[in-house]
Amino acid sequence: MQIKRYPDQSIETLPAAMPALLRQIIARRGVTSIDELQLTTQRLPRVDQLRGAHDAAQRLAQAIQEQQHICICGDFDADGATSTALMVSVLRACGAQHVSYIVPNRFADGYGLSPAVVSYAQQQGAELIVTVDSGISCHAGIAAAAACGIPVIVTDHHLPGPELPAAAIIVNPNHPDCSFPSKSIAGVGVAFYVLLALRQVLREQGLATPNLADWLDLVAVGTVADVVKLDGINRILVHQGLQRIRSGHCRPGIQALLTVAGREPAQLQAADLGFAIGPRINAAGRLDDMAVGIECLLADTQTDALLLAQQLDQYNRERRAIETEMREQAAEYVADYTASAIPSVVVLYQKGWHQGVIGIVAGRVKEQVHRPVIAFADAEDGLLKGSARSIAGIHMRDLLEAVHSHHPQLIERFGGHAMAAGLTLKKSNLERFQEALEKTAERWLDGADLAPVLWSDGELDESSLTQQFVQQLQALGPFGQGFPEPLFDGEFGIIQQRIVGSKHLKLVLATPAQVPIDAIAFNIDTTEWPDASVQRIHAAYRVQLNTFRGRTSVQLQLEHFVALR
Repeated sequence: MQIKRYPDQSIETLPAAMPALLRQIIARRGVTSIDELQLTTQRLPRVDQLRGAHDAAQRLAQAIQEQQHICICGDFDADGATSTALMVSVLRACGAQHVSYIVPNRFADGYGLSPAVVSYAQQQGAELIVTVDSGISCHAGIAAAAACGIPVIVTDHHLPGPELPAAAIIVNPNHPDCSFPSKSIAGVGVAFYVLLALRQVLREQGLATPNLADWLDLVAVGTVADVVKLDGINRILVHQGLQRIRSGHCRPGIQALLTVAGREPAQLQAADLGFAIGPRINAAGRLDDMAVGIECLLADTQTDALLLAQQLDQYNRERRAIETEMREQAAEYVADYTASAIPSVVVLYQKGWHQGVIGIVAGRVKEQVHRPVIAFADAEDGLLKGSARSIAGIHMRDLLEAVHSHHPQLIERFGGHAMAAGLTLKKSNLERFQEALEKTAERWLDGADLAPVLWSDGELDESSLTQQFVQQLQALGPFGQGFPEPLFDGEFGIIQQRIVGSKHLKLVLATPAQVPIDAIAFNIDTTEWPDASVQRIHAAYRVQLNTFRGRTSVQLQLEHFVALR
Protein backbone atom coordinates (compact mmCIF):
# COMPACT_ATOMS: atom_id res chain seq x y z
CA MET A 1 0.00 0.00 0.00
CA GLN A 2 1.35 3.41 -1.01
CA ILE A 3 0.46 6.66 0.71
CA LYS A 4 0.60 9.63 -1.64
CA ARG A 5 -0.26 13.23 -0.92
CA TYR A 6 -2.54 15.27 -3.12
CA PRO A 7 -0.75 18.08 -4.94
CA ASP A 8 -1.75 21.57 -3.86
CA GLN A 9 -4.45 23.29 -5.90
CA SER A 10 -5.21 26.94 -6.52
CA ILE A 11 -7.43 28.31 -3.76
CA GLU A 12 -7.60 31.94 -4.92
CA THR A 13 -11.28 31.69 -5.86
CA LEU A 14 -12.24 30.36 -2.42
CA PRO A 15 -12.99 32.74 0.47
CA ALA A 16 -9.91 33.93 2.36
CA ALA A 17 -11.83 33.76 5.63
CA MET A 18 -11.78 29.96 5.40
CA PRO A 19 -8.61 28.34 6.84
CA ALA A 20 -6.09 27.52 4.11
CA LEU A 21 -6.08 23.80 4.92
CA LEU A 22 -9.85 23.55 4.50
CA ARG A 23 -9.67 25.49 1.23
CA GLN A 24 -7.03 23.04 -0.02
CA ILE A 25 -9.15 20.05 0.98
CA ILE A 26 -12.19 21.18 -1.00
CA ALA A 27 -10.09 22.43 -3.93
CA ARG A 28 -8.55 18.96 -4.24
CA ARG A 29 -12.10 17.62 -4.57
CA GLY A 30 -12.91 19.90 -7.46
CA VAL A 31 -14.62 22.76 -5.62
CA THR A 32 -13.74 26.11 -7.21
CA SER A 33 -16.24 28.48 -5.58
CA ILE A 34 -18.04 28.83 -2.28
CA ASP A 35 -21.35 28.52 -4.14
CA GLU A 36 -20.63 24.83 -4.67
CA LEU A 37 -20.79 24.34 -0.91
CA GLN A 38 -24.28 25.85 -0.74
CA LEU A 39 -26.16 22.55 -0.85
CA THR A 40 -29.65 23.99 -1.18
CA THR A 41 -32.47 22.53 -3.29
CA GLN A 42 -32.56 25.81 -5.24
CA ARG A 43 -29.28 24.75 -6.88
CA LEU A 44 -30.73 21.53 -8.29
CA PRO A 45 -31.11 21.39 -12.10
CA ARG A 46 -34.55 22.07 -13.55
CA VAL A 47 -36.84 19.11 -14.05
CA ASP A 48 -37.19 19.86 -17.77
CA GLN A 49 -33.47 19.11 -18.20
CA LEU A 50 -34.14 15.39 -17.57
CA ARG A 51 -35.31 13.94 -20.86
CA GLY A 52 -38.68 12.21 -20.63
CA ALA A 53 -39.50 13.31 -17.08
CA HIS A 54 -42.36 15.58 -18.16
CA ASP A 55 -43.81 12.92 -20.49
CA ALA A 56 -43.66 10.36 -17.68
CA ALA A 57 -45.33 12.83 -15.32
CA GLN A 58 -48.19 13.48 -17.74
CA ARG A 59 -48.77 9.74 -18.16
CA LEU A 60 -48.75 9.23 -14.38
CA ALA A 61 -51.16 12.14 -13.90
CA GLN A 62 -53.49 10.54 -16.44
CA ALA A 63 -53.29 7.21 -14.60
CA ILE A 64 -54.12 8.92 -11.30
CA GLN A 65 -57.06 10.82 -12.82
CA GLU A 66 -58.44 7.66 -14.43
CA GLN A 67 -57.71 5.59 -11.31
CA GLN A 68 -55.67 3.10 -13.29
CA HIS A 69 -53.71 0.39 -11.53
CA ILE A 70 -50.05 1.47 -11.47
CA CYS A 71 -47.51 -1.26 -10.77
CA ILE A 72 -43.98 -0.28 -9.74
CA CYS A 73 -41.24 -2.75 -10.71
CA GLY A 74 -38.20 -2.31 -8.50
CA ASP A 75 -34.83 -3.90 -7.92
CA PHE A 76 -33.49 -6.02 -5.10
CA ASP A 77 -30.91 -3.60 -3.69
CA ALA A 78 -31.15 -0.53 -1.46
CA ASP A 79 -31.37 1.88 -4.39
CA GLY A 80 -34.19 -0.20 -5.84
CA ALA A 81 -35.96 -0.50 -2.48
CA THR A 82 -35.81 3.23 -1.74
CA SER A 83 -36.89 4.00 -5.34
CA THR A 84 -39.86 1.67 -5.00
CA ALA A 85 -40.90 3.02 -1.60
CA LEU A 86 -40.52 6.59 -2.86
CA MET A 87 -42.63 6.03 -5.96
CA VAL A 88 -45.36 4.07 -4.16
CA SER A 89 -45.59 6.50 -1.24
CA VAL A 90 -45.63 9.71 -3.31
CA LEU A 91 -48.11 8.38 -5.88
CA ARG A 92 -50.48 7.47 -3.07
CA ALA A 93 -49.99 10.92 -1.54
CA CYS A 94 -50.83 12.41 -4.94
CA GLY A 95 -54.19 10.63 -5.02
CA ALA A 96 -53.44 7.32 -6.76
CA GLN A 97 -55.84 4.72 -5.38
CA HIS A 98 -54.39 1.62 -7.01
CA VAL A 99 -50.61 1.39 -6.62
CA SER A 100 -48.80 -1.90 -6.13
CA TYR A 101 -45.21 -2.99 -6.49
CA ILE A 102 -43.28 -6.04 -7.57
CA VAL A 103 -39.63 -6.72 -6.86
CA PRO A 104 -38.11 -9.60 -8.84
CA ASN A 105 -36.86 -12.42 -6.68
CA ARG A 106 -33.09 -12.55 -7.12
CA PHE A 107 -33.10 -16.35 -7.28
CA ALA A 108 -36.32 -17.15 -9.16
CA ASP A 109 -36.80 -14.18 -11.49
CA GLY A 110 -33.39 -12.61 -12.06
CA TYR A 111 -32.87 -8.90 -12.62
CA GLY A 112 -35.41 -6.35 -13.73
CA LEU A 113 -38.66 -6.47 -15.66
CA SER A 114 -38.66 -9.98 -17.10
CA PRO A 115 -41.59 -11.65 -18.89
CA ALA A 116 -42.29 -13.55 -15.65
CA VAL A 117 -42.52 -10.28 -13.69
CA VAL A 118 -44.85 -8.86 -16.35
CA SER A 119 -47.04 -11.91 -15.87
CA TYR A 120 -47.19 -11.20 -12.11
CA ALA A 121 -48.14 -7.59 -12.81
CA GLN A 122 -50.84 -8.64 -15.26
CA GLN A 123 -52.30 -11.01 -12.67
CA GLN A 124 -52.50 -8.07 -10.25
CA GLY A 125 -54.46 -6.07 -12.82
CA ALA A 126 -51.70 -3.62 -13.76
CA GLU A 127 -52.64 -1.05 -16.40
CA LEU A 128 -49.34 0.84 -16.28
CA ILE A 129 -45.89 -0.42 -15.26
CA VAL A 130 -43.19 1.92 -13.97
CA THR A 131 -39.69 0.54 -13.54
CA VAL A 132 -37.38 2.11 -10.98
CA ASP A 133 -33.60 1.58 -10.84
CA SER A 134 -34.00 -0.88 -13.72
CA GLY A 135 -35.54 -1.34 -17.12
CA ILE A 136 -32.99 0.06 -19.56
CA SER A 137 -31.78 -3.45 -20.42
CA CYS A 138 -35.13 -5.26 -20.03
CA HIS A 139 -36.01 -5.71 -23.72
CA ALA A 140 -37.84 -9.02 -23.34
CA GLY A 141 -39.95 -7.89 -20.40
CA ILE A 142 -40.96 -4.64 -22.04
CA ALA A 143 -41.89 -6.52 -25.23
CA ALA A 144 -43.96 -8.94 -23.13
CA ALA A 145 -45.76 -6.01 -21.47
CA ALA A 146 -46.51 -4.48 -24.89
CA ALA A 147 -47.95 -7.79 -26.04
CA CYS A 148 -50.28 -7.66 -23.02
CA GLY A 149 -51.28 -4.08 -23.78
CA ILE A 150 -49.51 -2.65 -20.70
CA PRO A 151 -47.41 0.47 -21.35
CA VAL A 152 -44.09 0.72 -19.54
CA ILE A 153 -42.37 3.84 -18.21
CA VAL A 154 -38.68 3.15 -17.63
CA THR A 155 -36.94 5.19 -14.94
CA ASP A 156 -33.34 4.06 -14.61
CA HIS A 157 -29.77 5.31 -14.30
CA HIS A 158 -27.78 2.34 -15.60
CA LEU A 159 -25.89 2.63 -18.86
CA PRO A 160 -27.98 1.59 -21.87
CA GLY A 161 -26.79 -0.97 -24.38
CA PRO A 162 -26.46 -0.41 -28.13
CA GLU A 163 -30.26 -0.61 -28.52
CA LEU A 164 -32.89 0.97 -26.28
CA PRO A 165 -35.92 -1.03 -25.16
CA ALA A 166 -39.27 -0.29 -26.83
CA ALA A 167 -40.79 1.33 -23.74
CA ALA A 168 -43.53 3.96 -23.94
CA ILE A 169 -41.29 6.46 -22.13
CA ILE A 170 -37.66 6.26 -21.01
CA VAL A 171 -36.25 8.52 -18.29
CA ASN A 172 -32.54 7.98 -17.83
CA PRO A 173 -29.81 10.63 -17.54
CA ASN A 174 -27.53 8.26 -19.47
CA HIS A 175 -29.91 8.15 -22.44
CA PRO A 176 -27.81 9.18 -25.47
CA ASP A 177 -30.13 12.16 -26.13
CA CYS A 178 -30.36 13.36 -22.52
CA SER A 179 -28.46 16.49 -21.49
CA PHE A 180 -29.11 16.26 -17.75
CA PRO A 181 -25.99 17.65 -16.04
CA SER A 182 -25.49 14.65 -13.74
CA LYS A 183 -24.81 11.25 -15.26
CA SER A 184 -24.20 9.85 -11.77
CA ILE A 185 -27.62 10.35 -10.21
CA ALA A 186 -28.90 7.14 -8.57
CA GLY A 187 -32.08 5.32 -9.50
CA VAL A 188 -33.86 6.89 -6.54
CA GLY A 189 -32.75 10.32 -7.76
CA VAL A 190 -34.25 9.67 -11.21
CA ALA A 191 -37.52 8.56 -9.58
CA PHE A 192 -37.47 11.71 -7.43
CA TYR A 193 -37.12 13.91 -10.52
CA VAL A 194 -40.03 12.17 -12.24
CA LEU A 195 -42.13 12.84 -9.16
CA LEU A 196 -41.03 16.49 -9.14
CA ALA A 197 -42.30 16.69 -12.72
CA LEU A 198 -45.55 15.01 -11.63
CA ARG A 199 -45.99 17.64 -8.94
CA GLN A 200 -45.66 20.36 -11.58
CA VAL A 201 -48.26 18.73 -13.81
CA LEU A 202 -50.73 18.27 -10.94
CA ARG A 203 -50.25 21.88 -9.81
CA GLU A 204 -50.95 23.09 -13.34
CA GLN A 205 -54.21 21.16 -13.11
CA GLY A 206 -55.05 23.02 -9.90
CA LEU A 207 -54.61 19.99 -7.65
CA ALA A 208 -53.04 19.92 -4.19
CA THR A 209 -49.65 18.22 -4.02
CA PRO A 210 -47.43 17.01 -1.17
CA ASN A 211 -44.09 18.57 -0.26
CA LEU A 212 -41.59 16.24 -1.92
CA ALA A 213 -38.81 17.45 0.37
CA ASP A 214 -40.41 15.18 2.98
CA TRP A 215 -39.13 12.18 1.00
CA LEU A 216 -35.51 13.30 0.66
CA ASP A 217 -34.48 10.91 3.45
CA LEU A 218 -35.22 8.02 1.09
CA VAL A 219 -33.29 9.73 -1.71
CA ALA A 220 -30.26 10.19 0.53
CA VAL A 221 -30.23 6.55 1.67
CA GLY A 222 -30.56 5.13 -1.84
CA THR A 223 -27.95 7.47 -3.29
CA VAL A 224 -25.28 6.69 -0.69
CA ALA A 225 -26.06 2.96 -0.58
CA ASP A 226 -25.64 2.66 -4.35
CA VAL A 227 -22.12 4.16 -4.12
CA VAL A 228 -22.70 6.53 -7.02
CA LYS A 229 -20.37 9.48 -7.50
CA LEU A 230 -21.23 12.30 -5.12
CA ASP A 231 -21.19 15.05 -7.72
CA GLY A 232 -22.75 18.42 -6.95
CA ILE A 233 -26.32 17.26 -7.54
CA ASN A 234 -26.00 14.08 -5.49
CA ARG A 235 -24.31 16.01 -2.68
CA ILE A 236 -27.32 18.33 -2.52
CA LEU A 237 -29.76 15.41 -2.41
CA VAL A 238 -27.76 13.58 0.27
CA HIS A 239 -27.18 16.71 2.36
CA GLN A 240 -30.85 17.63 2.33
CA GLY A 241 -31.88 14.09 3.28
CA LEU A 242 -29.30 13.95 6.07
CA GLN A 243 -30.57 17.25 7.46
CA ARG A 244 -34.06 15.83 7.74
CA ILE A 245 -32.92 12.60 9.36
CA ARG A 246 -30.74 14.46 11.87
CA SER A 247 -33.65 16.67 12.87
CA GLY A 248 -35.94 13.66 13.36
CA HIS A 249 -38.05 14.31 10.23
CA CYS A 250 -37.70 10.97 8.51
CA ARG A 251 -39.65 7.81 7.74
CA PRO A 252 -40.42 5.58 10.74
CA GLY A 253 -38.57 2.85 8.84
CA ILE A 254 -35.34 4.83 8.62
CA GLN A 255 -35.61 5.78 12.28
CA ALA A 256 -36.14 2.11 13.16
CA LEU A 257 -33.15 0.99 11.08
CA LEU A 258 -30.97 3.53 12.88
CA THR A 259 -32.26 2.22 16.20
CA VAL A 260 -31.36 -1.42 15.48
CA ALA A 261 -27.99 -0.28 14.12
CA GLY A 262 -27.25 1.70 17.28
CA ARG A 263 -26.84 5.00 15.42
CA GLU A 264 -27.85 8.37 16.86
CA PRO A 265 -29.75 10.37 14.19
CA ALA A 266 -28.46 13.74 15.40
CA GLN A 267 -24.84 12.63 14.80
CA LEU A 268 -25.47 10.90 11.48
CA GLN A 269 -22.93 11.18 8.67
CA ALA A 270 -23.32 10.12 5.04
CA ALA A 271 -21.14 7.06 5.65
CA ASP A 272 -23.66 5.79 8.21
CA LEU A 273 -26.28 5.55 5.47
CA GLY A 274 -23.95 3.24 3.56
CA PHE A 275 -22.67 1.18 6.49
CA ALA A 276 -25.69 1.05 8.84
CA ILE A 277 -28.90 1.41 6.84
CA GLY A 278 -27.95 0.23 3.34
CA PRO A 279 -26.65 -3.24 4.30
CA ARG A 280 -29.75 -4.01 6.37
CA ILE A 281 -32.07 -3.13 3.50
CA ASN A 282 -29.85 -5.01 1.04
CA ALA A 283 -29.85 -8.09 3.27
CA ALA A 284 -33.53 -8.70 2.52
CA GLY A 285 -32.92 -8.85 -1.22
CA ARG A 286 -29.76 -10.89 -0.79
CA LEU A 287 -31.23 -13.64 1.40
CA ASP A 288 -35.00 -13.57 1.02
CA ASP A 289 -37.50 -11.04 -0.32
CA MET A 290 -36.82 -7.32 -0.74
CA ALA A 291 -40.48 -6.68 0.09
CA VAL A 292 -39.48 -6.77 3.76
CA GLY A 293 -37.13 -3.83 3.20
CA ILE A 294 -39.70 -1.90 1.17
CA GLU A 295 -42.44 -2.49 3.74
CA CYS A 296 -40.10 -1.21 6.44
CA LEU A 297 -39.58 1.99 4.45
CA LEU A 298 -43.34 2.29 3.82
CA ALA A 299 -44.38 1.62 7.43
CA ASP A 300 -46.65 4.29 8.90
CA THR A 301 -45.93 3.65 12.56
CA GLN A 302 -42.77 3.28 14.58
CA THR A 303 -44.04 0.00 16.05
CA ASP A 304 -44.56 -1.62 12.64
CA ALA A 305 -41.29 -0.22 11.35
CA LEU A 306 -39.28 -1.51 14.31
CA LEU A 307 -40.57 -5.07 13.88
CA LEU A 308 -39.54 -5.03 10.22
CA ALA A 309 -36.20 -3.37 11.01
CA GLN A 310 -35.44 -6.10 13.54
CA GLN A 311 -36.18 -8.70 10.86
CA LEU A 312 -33.82 -6.89 8.47
CA ASP A 313 -31.17 -6.76 11.17
CA GLN A 314 -31.44 -10.53 11.60
CA TYR A 315 -31.11 -11.00 7.83
CA ASN A 316 -27.99 -8.86 7.96
CA ARG A 317 -26.48 -11.02 10.72
CA GLU A 318 -27.15 -14.12 8.64
CA ARG A 319 -25.65 -12.41 5.59
CA ARG A 320 -22.48 -11.59 7.52
CA ALA A 321 -22.10 -15.21 8.64
CA ILE A 322 -22.50 -16.48 5.06
CA GLU A 323 -20.13 -13.81 3.79
CA THR A 324 -17.46 -14.74 6.34
CA GLU A 325 -17.46 -18.36 5.20
CA MET A 326 -17.36 -17.39 1.52
CA ARG A 327 -14.55 -14.91 2.09
CA GLU A 328 -12.49 -17.58 3.81
CA GLN A 329 -12.98 -19.83 0.79
CA ALA A 330 -12.11 -16.98 -1.57
CA ALA A 331 -8.95 -16.32 0.43
CA GLU A 332 -7.72 -19.77 -0.61
CA TYR A 333 -7.72 -18.58 -4.22
CA VAL A 334 -5.84 -15.42 -3.36
CA ALA A 335 -3.30 -17.24 -1.19
CA ASP A 336 -2.15 -19.20 -4.23
CA TYR A 337 -1.08 -16.01 -5.99
CA THR A 338 2.17 -14.19 -5.53
CA ALA A 339 2.02 -10.41 -5.96
CA SER A 340 3.33 -10.68 -9.50
CA ALA A 341 1.06 -13.55 -10.46
CA ILE A 342 -2.29 -12.04 -9.55
CA PRO A 343 -4.20 -11.71 -12.84
CA SER A 344 -5.50 -8.37 -14.07
CA VAL A 345 -9.03 -9.46 -13.15
CA VAL A 346 -9.70 -12.03 -10.46
CA VAL A 347 -12.51 -14.51 -11.19
CA LEU A 348 -13.88 -16.52 -8.27
CA TYR A 349 -16.28 -19.45 -8.24
CA GLN A 350 -17.09 -22.02 -5.60
CA LYS A 351 -19.87 -24.59 -5.73
CA GLY A 352 -22.49 -23.76 -3.12
CA TRP A 353 -21.79 -20.05 -2.93
CA HIS A 354 -24.83 -17.88 -2.19
CA GLN A 355 -26.04 -15.72 -5.08
CA GLY A 356 -27.07 -12.95 -2.73
CA VAL A 357 -23.63 -12.48 -1.18
CA ILE A 358 -21.23 -12.82 -4.12
CA GLY A 359 -21.24 -9.05 -4.70
CA ILE A 360 -20.02 -8.37 -1.18
CA VAL A 361 -17.35 -11.05 -1.47
CA ALA A 362 -16.18 -9.57 -4.78
CA GLY A 363 -15.92 -6.17 -3.11
CA ARG A 364 -13.94 -7.47 -0.13
CA VAL A 365 -11.49 -9.41 -2.28
CA LYS A 366 -11.10 -6.38 -4.56
CA GLU A 367 -10.00 -4.34 -1.55
CA GLN A 368 -7.49 -7.04 -0.64
CA VAL A 369 -5.86 -7.58 -4.05
CA HIS A 370 -6.62 -4.22 -5.69
CA ARG A 371 -7.87 -5.84 -8.85
CA PRO A 372 -11.31 -5.96 -10.44
CA VAL A 373 -13.05 -9.06 -9.10
CA ILE A 374 -15.97 -11.11 -10.40
CA ALA A 375 -17.49 -13.71 -8.08
CA PHE A 376 -19.86 -16.36 -9.48
CA ALA A 377 -22.50 -18.58 -7.92
CA ASP A 378 -24.58 -21.40 -9.39
CA ALA A 379 -27.96 -20.47 -10.84
CA GLU A 380 -30.65 -22.44 -12.60
CA ASP A 381 -30.28 -24.57 -15.75
CA GLY A 382 -26.49 -24.78 -15.79
CA LEU A 383 -25.99 -21.04 -15.55
CA LEU A 384 -23.73 -18.96 -13.33
CA LYS A 385 -24.62 -15.54 -12.00
CA GLY A 386 -21.74 -13.18 -11.41
CA SER A 387 -21.28 -9.97 -9.49
CA ALA A 388 -18.38 -7.69 -10.38
CA ARG A 389 -16.61 -4.92 -8.47
CA SER A 390 -13.96 -2.72 -10.07
CA ILE A 391 -11.16 -0.31 -9.22
CA ALA A 392 -10.36 3.18 -10.48
CA GLY A 393 -9.03 3.00 -14.01
CA ILE A 394 -11.24 0.25 -15.40
CA HIS A 395 -14.93 0.67 -16.24
CA MET A 396 -16.51 -2.67 -15.42
CA ARG A 397 -19.53 -2.50 -17.72
CA ASP A 398 -17.37 -1.30 -20.61
CA LEU A 399 -14.97 -4.18 -19.96
CA LEU A 400 -17.83 -6.68 -20.15
CA GLU A 401 -19.10 -4.95 -23.30
CA ALA A 402 -15.64 -5.35 -24.88
CA VAL A 403 -15.54 -9.06 -24.02
CA HIS A 404 -19.07 -9.53 -25.36
CA SER A 405 -18.30 -7.74 -28.64
CA HIS A 406 -15.30 -9.97 -29.35
CA HIS A 407 -16.81 -13.18 -27.93
CA PRO A 408 -20.60 -12.83 -28.29
CA GLN A 409 -21.22 -16.45 -27.39
CA LEU A 410 -19.73 -16.24 -23.87
CA ILE A 411 -21.99 -13.89 -21.88
CA GLU A 412 -25.74 -14.48 -21.80
CA ARG A 413 -26.58 -11.03 -20.38
CA PHE A 414 -24.90 -8.27 -18.41
CA GLY A 415 -25.43 -4.74 -17.13
CA GLY A 416 -24.17 -2.21 -14.63
CA HIS A 417 -21.86 0.77 -14.46
CA ALA A 418 -18.25 1.74 -13.83
CA MET A 419 -17.62 0.26 -10.40
CA ALA A 420 -20.15 -2.58 -10.28
CA ALA A 421 -21.88 -4.88 -12.72
CA GLY A 422 -23.78 -8.16 -12.95
CA LEU A 423 -23.69 -10.88 -15.56
CA THR A 424 -24.95 -14.35 -16.41
CA LEU A 425 -23.11 -17.04 -18.38
CA LYS A 426 -23.22 -20.77 -18.94
CA LYS A 427 -21.14 -22.72 -16.46
CA SER A 428 -19.47 -24.50 -19.36
CA ASN A 429 -18.19 -21.12 -20.61
CA LEU A 430 -16.54 -20.04 -17.36
CA GLU A 431 -12.97 -20.98 -18.27
CA ARG A 432 -13.16 -19.41 -21.74
CA PHE A 433 -14.79 -16.30 -20.30
CA GLN A 434 -12.00 -15.96 -17.75
CA GLU A 435 -9.34 -16.19 -20.47
CA ALA A 436 -11.09 -13.62 -22.66
CA LEU A 437 -11.66 -11.30 -19.72
CA GLU A 438 -8.03 -11.36 -18.61
CA LYS A 439 -6.72 -10.71 -22.12
CA THR A 440 -9.10 -7.78 -22.56
CA ALA A 441 -8.27 -6.32 -19.15
CA GLU A 442 -4.52 -6.56 -19.73
CA ARG A 443 -4.90 -4.17 -22.67
CA TRP A 444 -6.73 -1.67 -20.46
CA LEU A 445 -4.63 -1.75 -17.31
CA ASP A 446 -1.04 -0.90 -16.54
CA GLY A 447 1.05 -1.37 -13.43
CA ALA A 448 0.08 2.03 -12.04
CA ASP A 449 -3.62 1.07 -12.05
CA LEU A 450 -2.89 -2.06 -10.02
CA ALA A 451 -0.81 -0.42 -7.30
CA PRO A 452 -3.08 0.39 -4.33
CA VAL A 453 -2.80 4.01 -3.24
CA LEU A 454 -4.19 5.96 -0.31
CA TRP A 455 -4.40 9.65 -1.12
CA SER A 456 -3.63 11.88 1.84
CA ASP A 457 -4.41 15.53 2.48
CA GLY A 458 -1.08 15.77 4.33
CA GLU A 459 -0.09 15.97 7.96
CA LEU A 460 -2.11 17.63 10.71
CA ASP A 461 -0.44 19.54 13.49
CA GLU A 462 -1.75 19.57 17.06
CA SER A 463 -3.81 22.72 16.47
CA SER A 464 -6.03 20.74 14.09
CA LEU A 465 -6.63 17.81 16.45
CA THR A 466 -9.55 19.63 18.06
CA GLN A 467 -13.31 19.17 18.17
CA GLN A 468 -13.75 22.49 16.37
CA PHE A 469 -11.58 21.40 13.43
CA VAL A 470 -13.38 18.04 13.14
CA GLN A 471 -16.73 19.83 13.10
CA GLN A 472 -15.44 22.17 10.39
CA LEU A 473 -14.35 19.17 8.35
CA GLN A 474 -17.71 17.45 8.76
CA ALA A 475 -19.47 20.62 7.61
CA LEU A 476 -17.71 20.27 4.24
CA GLY A 477 -19.53 16.99 3.59
CA PRO A 478 -21.33 14.90 2.66
CA PHE A 479 -18.37 12.76 1.65
CA GLY A 480 -18.42 9.57 -0.37
CA GLN A 481 -17.63 8.13 -3.80
CA GLY A 482 -15.99 10.83 -5.92
CA PHE A 483 -15.84 13.30 -3.01
CA PRO A 484 -13.69 11.36 -0.53
CA GLU A 485 -13.60 11.99 3.17
CA PRO A 486 -10.33 13.73 4.12
CA LEU A 487 -7.47 11.41 4.98
CA PHE A 488 -4.24 12.53 6.64
CA ASP A 489 -0.91 10.88 7.40
CA GLY A 490 2.00 11.31 9.76
CA GLU A 491 4.35 9.66 12.25
CA PHE A 492 3.36 8.93 15.83
CA GLY A 493 4.85 7.36 18.92
CA ILE A 494 2.94 4.56 20.62
CA ILE A 495 2.06 5.12 24.27
CA GLN A 496 -0.41 2.24 24.67
CA GLN A 497 -1.84 -0.52 22.46
CA ARG A 498 -4.39 -3.25 23.19
CA ILE A 499 -6.99 -5.39 21.46
CA VAL A 500 -10.67 -4.54 21.92
CA GLY A 501 -13.70 -6.37 20.53
CA SER A 502 -11.54 -9.40 19.57
CA LYS A 503 -9.90 -7.87 16.44
CA HIS A 504 -9.66 -4.08 16.82
CA LEU A 505 -6.52 -2.30 18.00
CA LYS A 506 -7.03 0.54 20.46
CA LEU A 507 -4.05 2.87 20.83
CA VAL A 508 -2.91 5.99 22.57
CA LEU A 509 -0.47 7.76 20.27
CA ALA A 510 1.92 10.66 20.76
CA THR A 511 2.14 13.46 18.21
CA PRO A 512 5.55 14.91 17.27
CA ALA A 513 4.97 17.49 20.03
CA GLN A 514 4.26 14.62 22.48
CA VAL A 515 0.55 15.38 22.72
CA PRO A 516 -1.41 12.16 23.44
CA ILE A 517 -4.28 11.28 21.09
CA ASP A 518 -6.63 8.27 21.04
CA ALA A 519 -6.69 6.06 17.94
CA ILE A 520 -8.35 2.89 16.72
CA ALA A 521 -7.66 0.46 13.86
CA PHE A 522 -10.40 -1.95 12.87
CA ASN A 523 -10.03 -5.60 11.84
CA ILE A 524 -6.27 -5.81 12.28
CA ASP A 525 -4.14 -8.94 12.06
CA THR A 526 -4.01 -10.11 15.68
CA THR A 527 -1.00 -12.31 14.92
CA GLU A 528 1.03 -9.12 14.37
CA TRP A 529 -0.59 -6.64 16.75
CA PRO A 530 -0.24 -5.56 19.45
CA ASP A 531 3.54 -5.56 19.20
CA ALA A 532 5.33 -4.18 22.23
CA SER A 533 8.59 -3.91 20.28
CA VAL A 534 7.12 -1.22 18.00
CA GLN A 535 7.52 2.26 19.40
CA ARG A 536 6.63 4.36 16.34
CA ILE A 537 4.32 4.05 13.35
CA HIS A 538 3.55 5.90 10.13
CA ALA A 539 -0.22 6.03 9.76
CA ALA A 540 -2.87 7.19 7.31
CA TYR A 541 -5.88 8.26 9.36
CA ARG A 542 -9.17 10.08 9.53
CA VAL A 543 -10.09 12.40 12.38
CA GLN A 544 -13.43 11.89 14.07
CA LEU A 545 -15.36 12.67 17.21
CA ASN A 546 -15.85 9.77 19.62
CA THR A 547 -18.49 9.97 22.35
CA PHE A 548 -18.11 7.52 25.23
CA ARG A 549 -19.96 7.70 28.54
CA GLY A 550 -21.08 11.22 27.82
CA ARG A 551 -17.60 12.52 26.99
CA THR A 552 -16.70 13.58 23.45
CA SER A 553 -13.08 13.61 22.29
CA VAL A 554 -11.07 13.58 19.07
CA GLN A 555 -10.01 10.15 17.85
CA LEU A 556 -7.92 8.99 14.90
CA GLN A 557 -9.28 6.12 12.84
CA LEU A 558 -6.26 4.42 11.28
CA GLU A 559 -6.88 3.25 7.72
CA HIS A 560 -3.34 1.94 7.22
CA PHE A 561 -0.20 1.94 9.35
CA VAL A 562 3.29 0.47 9.32
CA ALA A 563 5.87 0.05 12.03
CA LEU A 564 8.92 2.31 12.04
CA ARG A 565 11.88 0.48 13.47
